[in-house]
Amino acid sequence: MNKQIIRNELTGDEYTYIRHDSGLDILVWEMEGYSTTEALFGTKYGSVNTRFKTAGDSDFTVVPEGIAHFLEHKLFENEDCDAFELYAKTGASANAYTSFDKTCYLFSCSDNYRESLEILLGFVQEPYFTQETVDKEQGIIAQEIKMGNDNPGNRVFYNMLKCLYHSHPVKTDIAGTVESIKKIDADLLYKCYDTFYNLNNMVLVVAGNVKTDEVLEIADRKLRKCEDKGLQTVFPDEPDSIVTDRITEKMSVGIPLFSIGFKSEPKTGYEALKTELEAFVALSVIADPASPLYSSMMDEGLINTSFATEVFSGEGYFTSVFGGESADPEAVFGRIKEEISRICREGMDRSLYENIKKYTYGSSVRELSNPESVASLMINSYFADVSPFDSLKVLSEMTYDDVMNFIRTRLDSEKAVLSVVEG
Repeated sequence: MNKQIIRNELTGDEYTYIRHDSGLDILVWEMEGYSTTEALFGTKYGSVNTRFKTAGDSDFTVVPEGIAHFLEHKLFENEDCDAFELYAKTGASANAYTSFDKTCYLFSCSDNYRESLEILLGFVQEPYFTQETVDKEQGIIAQEIKMGNDNPGNRVFYNMLKCLYHSHPVKTDIAGTVESIKKIDADLLYKCYDTFYNLNNMVLVVAGNVKTDEVLEIADRKLRKCEDKGLQTVFPDEPDSIVTDRITEKMSVGIPLFSIGFKSEPKTGYEALKTELEAFVALSVIADPASPLYSSMMDEGLINTSFATEVFSGEGYFTSVFGGESADPEAVFGRIKEEISRICREGMDRSLYENIKKYTYGSSVRELSNPESVASLMINSYFADVSPFDSLKVLSEMTYDDVMNFIRTRLDSEKAVLSVVEG
């Protein structure tokens, strides 16, 4: 077992990293004086991972869209009971989620964290699938997919992704489609489980009112040693260009919804984090409530308080997003592109840039005082192949020119799309 303390010299915070003999990496952040404990047990397996192979496979396996999400649903049930029934006895609040690039099982509690951790490490390692239960779940998830398709916010976002991405699976709903989940059976679920729920592809993070030695004692008892299978995941080649610059869908909405996306080159590791934070600051300078663009569009009634920005990035994709409600989305699209052009010519407001950078840094420091935020930061950083402390390093070293370079090179109007859902 390899065990080391990782310390942040900027803030004095630290956590313990353990490479467990089972093959699992464990991160524990003891937070003295806190009453709650947050734990996440995650696998680097999300909706985009539909093509994979292991060292023992002769060729890549291609699986139906939505299977990672389907597997997450099924894992809470075993032959005897439901994991939620076990958590009810410890008083923990439990949940799970599947994103584009990961699946995580989690709990939060103020008492009995050791018992809850045993439950977490137990049921995630004990899959139980039968064709009968799979058939039943198909009906449940099909209804979930249909509800998502009836949600205007979902539609406007995924329509934007379909305009941006030719072949990357990120353009498909995390839950898949009604047609794709019909192809899922128990054998396929076991294959995906055995491939992606190998402990060498997973991580356990625990933060808050917790002791590292107690976590390790439970891990020693509950974890089953796994051989590294040499997992590889691949994605189809994705062109730099967009598919189309506009899409409109009719739904029952009072005010039209819009999502505006700027496609740019994806990065990995530390470079991805650096680019994401530059994007966050850049989008805030352009469209934060303190920006001239936001104020003028609000005054003219072009936008309302739903207007917001987002950095949407992961393995093989990177999009800068503006979204909200507007009676005239086309006008908003034009104004955003005009403001980007103006900033490219004249530069950013330095005072606004400095204020946003300071606020972002301060927010990142404050998150280190919240066990839930700390646990999320640890697992997200781990799967992104960066340190939880790298965000503070990037922000402390970020310059005005870095953000200007982002705006000039990554907010290209030729790679911008407008998705609208209107009544």
